[in-house]
Amino acid sequence: MQRRRGFFSQLLSSVECSVCFVNKIHEQPPTIVKQSLKDYIVDPRDNIIIECEAKGNPVPVFSWRRNGKFFNIGKDPRVTMRKRSGTLEIGFRSGGRPEDYEGEYQCFATNDYGTALSNKILLRVSKAPLWPKEVLEPVVVTEGSPLVLQCNPPPGLPPPYTFWMNSVMSPIPQDKRVSMGLNGDLYFSNVLVQDAQTDYSCNARFLFTHTIQQKNPFSLKVLTSECTHTFAHTSETAPSFLSPSGSESFKMVLRGDKLLLECIAAGLPTPGIKWFKKGGELPGHNKVKFENFNKTLRIVSVSEEDAGQYICMASNHLGSIRHSISVQVKAAPYWLDKPTNLVLAPDENGRLVCRANGNPKPQIQWLMNGEPIESSVPNPSRQIVGDTIIFRSVQMGSSAVYQCNASNQHGYLLANAFVNLPPRMLGPKNQKIKVIENNRTFLDCPFFGSPLPVLRWFKNGQGSGLDGGQYRLHINGTLEIRRARDEDQGTYTCVASNILGMAENQVHLEVKDPTRIIRAPEHQAVRRGSTARFDCKVTSDPSLAVTVTWMKDDKPLALGWRFKKDEEFLYIHNVNEGDEGTYTCVVASEIDEDSSPARLTVLDLPDPPMDLELSDPAARSVRLTWIPGNDHNSPIREFLVQFEEDRWDPGRWQNLTSFPGHLNSVILQLAPFVNYQFRVIAINTEGQSEPSRPSEFPLCVSAPDAIPTGLRGWGSSKDNMEITWEPLLDLERNGPNLQYNVWWRRKDSGEEWSNVTTASSKHIVHNTETYVPYDIKIQARNDFGAGPESNVETGYSGEDSESTHTLLQDLVVNQEKKVKGFYSHAAEPSGVLGELHPFSNYRMFMVVANSRYEGPASETVNFTTEEGVPDTPRFFKINRRSSDTLHLQWDKPLEPNGILTGYQLKYLTGGPLGLTFLPNMTEFTLHIPDRSTRYRFILSALTKVGSGAPYREESPHFSNEGEHSTHTHTHTHTETHTASTLKSITSGGRLLCDVSQAVGSEPENSGGNKNKNISPFTAKKCLCLALIMSPLSSSAYSKDQVDIATQGWFIGLMCAIALIVLILLIVCFIKRSRGGKYPVRDKKDLPLDPVDQKDQDGSFDYHSDEDNKPLQGSQTSLDGNVKESDDSLVDYGEGGDGQFNEDGSFIGQYTVKKDKDETEGNESSEATSPVNAIYSLA
Repeated sequence: MQRRRGFFSQLLSSVECSVCFVNKIHEQPPTIVKQSLKDYIVDPRDNIIIECEAKGNPVPVFSWRRNGKFFNIGKDPRVTMRKRSGTLEIGFRSGGRPEDYEGEYQCFATNDYGTALSNKILLRVSKAPLWPKEVLEPVVVTEGSPLVLQCNPPPGLPPPYTFWMNSVMSPIPQDKRVSMGLNGDLYFSNVLVQDAQTDYSCNARFLFTHTIQQKNPFSLKVLTSECTHTFAHTSETAPSFLSPSGSESFKMVLRGDKLLLECIAAGLPTPGIKWFKKGGELPGHNKVKFENFNKTLRIVSVSEEDAGQYICMASNHLGSIRHSISVQVKAAPYWLDKPTNLVLAPDENGRLVCRANGNPKPQIQWLMNGEPIESSVPNPSRQIVGDTIIFRSVQMGSSAVYQCNASNQHGYLLANAFVNLPPRMLGPKNQKIKVIENNRTFLDCPFFGSPLPVLRWFKNGQGSGLDGGQYRLHINGTLEIRRARDEDQGTYTCVASNILGMAENQVHLEVKDPTRIIRAPEHQAVRRGSTARFDCKVTSDPSLAVTVTWMKDDKPLALGWRFKKDEEFLYIHNVNEGDEGTYTCVVASEIDEDSSPARLTVLDLPDPPMDLELSDPAARSVRLTWIPGNDHNSPIREFLVQFEEDRWDPGRWQNLTSFPGHLNSVILQLAPFVNYQFRVIAINTEGQSEPSRPSEFPLCVSAPDAIPTGLRGWGSSKDNMEITWEPLLDLERNGPNLQYNVWWRRKDSGEEWSNVTTASSKHIVHNTETYVPYDIKIQARNDFGAGPESNVETGYSGEDSESTHTLLQDLVVNQEKKVKGFYSHAAEPSGVLGELHPFSNYRMFMVVANSRYEGPASETVNFTTEEGVPDTPRFFKINRRSSDTLHLQWDKPLEPNGILTGYQLKYLTGGPLGLTFLPNMTEFTLHIPDRSTRYRFILSALTKVGSGAPYREESPHFSNEGEHSTHTHTHTHTETHTASTLKSITSGGRLLCDVSQAVGSEPENSGGNKNKNISPFTAKKCLCLALIMSPLSSSAYSKDQVDIATQGWFIGLMCAIALIVLILLIVCFIKRSRGGKYPVRDKKDLPLDPVDQKDQDGSFDYHSDEDNKPLQGSQTSLDGNVKESDDSLVDYGEGGDGQFNEDGSFIGQYTVKKDKDETEGNESSEATSPVNAIYSLA
C-alpha cells in the first residue's frame, strides 16, 4: 500500500516526456510542473510558501489536503492561493504561529480530463530550542584514564552542527588523543594533567536561524599519582574502544548516499587506528577519505560493490584490539531503460519499455491517464508484456497518456509519454476576449504536435511575429500583452507549424475602459434613529453592463423599507445598533470589478451608570462608586453627580459636582444635618443618559464650619451702630437651632467685648457716640457647638451734620471743576494733584465732606505749574532738490510746555556731531558729500528744562532726484503733566481739592500766542534745534548705481582740481612769505540784522576774532523778555549753501555780510578750522 501511494504521488509530477497517445485533439490532462520538496523545512520568521503549479487544457482547478483531510482555504484568513496557480502562501502579519500549520500537504490539479497529484509534502518548521537547564558538577578523573564528555545537543530541525569551545570562545584543540565523534561527544583517549587547565563547552549552531546555543561548560579535576598515593608514575593501558562498543556492529546505507564509519579507542599511550575490508581492498583513494586523525572512514556515492565487512584496529605497544562493521547497501529504484518519446502514425507499430533496478527489486506498474491500466477499457491494439507495452496498428481512437511507475520500499520512479502528431489547435476557434485598459492580458493558443511545432503570433494578419517590447511569447503558446492599450485592439492570429503541417487560430481583442468607483463611501458615525447615506458613484466603459451591489460584513445586503439604494446612494433609515458594520459597494462588469468599504458606527446616549455603592463614610465626605453603562460608541466625557436632600428642599434633585469620564470612584464633600440621596448621569457627545437608580446616605450632624460673610458696622442714625451680615446657607447649618454670636467694643479702647446671641442677620447697638470706630466680630453656632470666629472688622457709628470724620465710599470727579478727593486722618493732611498741564495758571479751593454733608469752601488759592519738555515738532520734511543737497523743513511743536529755546539737529558722520538753531528757524539746506548714501535725522525741540520727544526721519534715495520727493510723518501729541503738592486748610477728615485752570488770566510779563490745551500763555520762542544725520549701509541703497570713482571724466576732473589747489597753495605760500595780509571784517558790536545776509555765492563773511567763540543761544525768561546773543545762526542765515567734506564735516569759513565797511587787520593769518566752527555751533 505504501508503494501504491508513492506511485500516485509521483504520477503526474515528472517533467520528462516519453510516450503519449491523445484520444481527443483538444484535451490535455493536468500535469504537475512545479512543487515543493517532499521534506519541506521552513524558517518561522518568513511567510510559508508551498508551491504547486500545473498545466492542462482546460486550465486546472487546484485543491489541497492536509493530513489526509480536505483543507478549506477560504475559512483561514492567513492562507491565500495565487492566481492561475495552486501555490499556497501563509502570512503571519495578523498573528498566528507557523507551528500551527505543520503537517502533510498534497496538491490536487483537476480538469475535465483527469487529476494530477503532487508529492506528499511534509511541512515542518525549523526549530532552534534552548539547551536544557542543568548544573554540571566538576568531572573528576584520574590521570591517564579515558574520558567522554557528552554533548547531547537539543533536537533542532534540521539537526544542528556541533563543535567544542572553552569559556573564552576559543576552539578546543583536537588531535590523535582528543577528538569529537560523529554524535558530537568529546573523546579523550587518555587524560593529562594539563586538560584541567581549561573548561569545555559544547556549542550547537542552527543553520536556518543562524543562531548558536551553548551548553554549560564542563570543568575537569585530574587526580595525579601523588594525590592517590599509588604508583610513582601513571600506569600505561592497552587499547579499548570508546565508540562503537563491543566487537561488532551493523550499518545500512542507500545507493548513492555517503557512508561514515567511526572507531575511537582509549589507551595509554594513545592508540593508532587502521582500517581494513574483509576479503578485499578498500575502495580507491578518489572514493575513500580518512578523517578525524584516521578515526573516521568516509565513502562518497556508495554503490553495491561497497557492501561488506569493514574492520578497524586500534593498537599501541601494549597490544591491539579490533572492531568489525557490517555494511549493507540498499537502493531506491533507478532507471535501466527509461521510456522515451514515441512517434507513431496511424497503423504503425511501436513499444514502450520501462526497466528499472533497485534493492530490493522494484515493481513495475503501468497507468493510463492517471488510472491503473487494468481498469481501463480493453484495446486490441495494445498488449502488456512485463515491463513493456507493445502497440500494433495504432489508431487515433486508442490515443492516451501512459505513465510507468517503478517502486520499492526506498522510493519510486515515474515517467510520462506523449504521442507525436501533426500540429493541432486545441482551443476554441475565433475566441473574443475583452480586457481592461492598462491591464496585463494573456491570449491563449493551446496546440499539439510532434515534432514540437513552432508557434508565431500576428496582429491583423500583418507584420512579423509578435515577441518583444510589450509582447512576450510563452513556451506553451500564450501571448502576453503587458499593458493593453486602445491601439492593441484587433485580431491576433497564432500559427503552429512543423514538418508535418500547419494549423492556426484567431483571437479578437477588445480594450475597454476600467470600471471604477469615483466617489467612494466614507466612514460614518450617525445617531440612533437617524438616516445614514453612503455614496457610490461609478464610471465604466459604455459598452459594458455594470451592476452595483452592496455587502454588509462581506455578505449580500438585503434591501427593504429601511435599506434603499439608487444609482449613486445607499440609504439606511431609522438606524439602530444592529446596522453597525462594514458596508462595501461592489461594482462589477463582465470583465472587471471594483469595491470600496466604509464603516457605519451608530452613536447613542450612554446607558445610565449601575450599581451605585457608598463606602468610606466620614463626617463630611463619602466615597461613591459606580459601574459605567454602555457608551454606545461615543466615549463618556464626564459623570454628573446629583443629590436630593429631605430637609431644606426635598423632592428636587440638584447638581453636586461633575467628574471626568474615566473615573468611577470619587470622594463627595457633604454638609452635615442632611439626609442625602445620590444618583449619577453619564454624558457623552450625544447628550445625557437617564439617571442611575439613587443611593441613600444617612443623616450626620456637627457644629457649623462656615463663617458668616459680609460683616459690616454702620450708623443708621447719629447715635447707633447697625451690625449686619449674610446669613449661612441652609446646607451650611450642619445642625438644628442656628444662631449667631456677635461681639463689639470701641476700637483701641482696651474695653471688654460686649456680645449678644441672635437668630436674625443683624443687631443694632444703641446710645453710641457720633462717628466712633468699633471692633466687631461674629460666630455661628447650633445645638452641636460653635463654629470658627470671623476676623475682627472695623465699623463706625452714625454721622452727624457737623462731623468731619465720616468716610465716603466712592470718589466723584467733577468734569467741569476737576474734583479730586483725599482720605486722610493725619493731623496735617496733605495730597498730591496729578495730571496738571505744565506752564499753566490754576486756582483751587477745598471743602471737607462726609457721606451726607459737604462743608463750606475754603479761600481760593492760585498757583502756576513749572515748565516741562516740549512735544515733538508738528512735522518734519526732507526734500532732495539736487543730487548733493537736502532741504529740511519742520514746524513748531503743538505743545511747547514752556518757552522754546531752540531746536537740535543731530547726525553722525565719522563722529557724533550736531547743529543747533534758533526757535524762529524752521528750514535748513544741507550739502551731502555722497549722493548714494542715505541719512537718518533726529530732530527735537528745546526748553530750558531739556529736549523734547525726538522726531526721526530718513533722507530719500538719490534715485528720486528731480522729483523733490517729500518724506513726512505725523506724530501724535503727547501731553506732559505736572504734579503739584498741596496743603489742606483743615485738619482731619476727607479733603476735596477743586483745581480749575485759569484760562482767562495770564502771568505777568507773558506774551505771545496761547497754548491750546496746556498753557493759556504765549511762550516767546528762543529755540535750539538738534539733528542727527547717520549714514545707512550703502549696500542697501546703491546696488543699481554706477560708481563714479571708476569713471574717466571724474578721475580727470579730480586731477585738474588737485593741480589747481597745488598752484594756489604755492601762490599763498609766496604771498605769505612776502608779508601779505587778508582783509578781515570787524564784526564786533555790530547789531544783528533781522534777515540773513549772504554773498551771491551763498558763503558767509569770515570774522577771525570769533573763530573759537562758542555760539550763544537766545534765552527767554518767564516774563517774556528775550535776550539775544551777540552771535548766532541768525547771523549765518539758513546755511542753505553750506558744504561738507568727504567725511560729512563742514568746510570753508562762516562769514556774515554786513553793510558796514570792510576793515583789514592782522588778527589772524590762517583760515579757521572747520572743527572749531562746528564746536562753536555746538
